Amino acid sequence: MLFRVQEFAISLGWAPWSDLFRVDILNTIGVSMILMGLMCWAVAALTNDFGRAAVPSPPAPQRIRTTAAALLTAAAMSAIAPLLWTTWRPRFLPWELETYINGVHNLNQPQAWLFPIFPWTAFAFAGLAFGFILMSQRGRQLDWRLFALAAMAGLALIYSAKFLDSRSVQIYPVFDFWHTSPEFYMIRLGLLLLFVTVAYAWCRWGFGQKGFSPLIQLGNTSLLVYWVHIELVYGKFSILPHRSQQITGASLGLLTIFLMMLVLSVVRTALKSGAVLPWAQAAWGRASRPSGRA
Repeated sequence: MLFRVQEFAISLGWAPWSDLFRVDILNTIGVSMILMGLMCWAVAALTNDFGRAAVPSPPAPQRIRTTAAALLTAAAMSAIAPLLWTTWRPRFLPWELETYINGVHNLNQPQAWLFPIFPWTAFAFAGLAFGFILMSQRGRQLDWRLFALAAMAGLALIYSAKFLDSRSVQIYPVFDFWHTSPEFYMIRLGLLLLFVTVAYAWCRWGFGQKGFSPLIQLGNTSLLVYWVHIELVYGKFSILPHRSQQITGASLGLLTIFLMMLVLSVVRTALKSGAVLPWAQAAWGRASRPSGRA
């Protein structure tokens, strides 16, 4: 919310007041963290493991139950999203609250460019389940084989979704494949599992951690990069005109913002470690040193 207030202040006189209540991805990440914590607490309480819920490495039965609950929650959130966007819309709520459910904002219709809880939080619960599997004793024993299984699960999700979408029977009164359908969610989740596998292979057998890694560097300052790039890509100080770029212009813009954020990330890391000061002192010493000529 502080980020939203800051964005509004920068755009004062340009952005409408309703932007203060727009559901952005940071809002949904925050709500997702709260909901995941509540789910873990509920599973521990319902299974009489409440006293052990906060230990760093929960026992295997509790981990299995929490993993299963996270997967079921992810599936349920994806399955109910099409209804909450159409026939089951909570119209009794003020739009400032309803927008968290379906991204309606103040436009009387759910907006596909926003990030409401349904279906986006379903990705968080799927990630929570994968994290529990990854950190389990069995997951550690499987090592690289776990990621091979993840890739196969990703392919299974993608092709299962394509199969389901090819059927003529639809259970939803209003079907929107590209925004709320469970099939599209399954495809994206499958792609994420494939990306995770590729990232693991790149870091273990490729060049992911040999020398300087731009992606690792950006990851070390991800919140700062997100915060600054929003203004330069979408905000008042956009480096490119909106809705007027061809593929070439957009690609050059992407490369430019990537390099700018990489420089920002390196500077931030150096400032945090105090490494910039010696550089500045050395540079100042060279600049102020006499040349030796009369």
